[in-house]
Amino acid sequence: MITCVVEYVIDPAKIEQFEQFAQRWMELVNRHGGTHHGYFLPSEGASDKALALFSFPSLAAYEEYRQLFGVDPDFIAADRIRDESGCVLRYDRSFMRPMLP
Repeated sequence: MITCVVEYVIDPAKIEQFEQFAQRWMELVNRHGGTHHGYFLPSEGASDKALALFSFPSLAAYEEYRQLFGVDPDFIAADRIRDESGCVLRYDRSFMRPMLP
């Protein structure tokens, strides 16, 4: 199993648009073989940081999902929310090997 951790810098004034963007991606990950563990939004502390965590059975399965970017209409529509609203200022993606109980 591989878990993707996405660290976002978001525009705090556009949290509603970010939530719409996040909702779409949770659906897409789950529909295409992954398990989305949720988005973690600002509460206390920094108001411009958010996280997303989702897992795929393998890096190969994740790469199959990634092939849909820019091709699948639902993926394009989800990215359009981010691009048109400007809710995401920057993001970094890293991969972790989860150790679960």
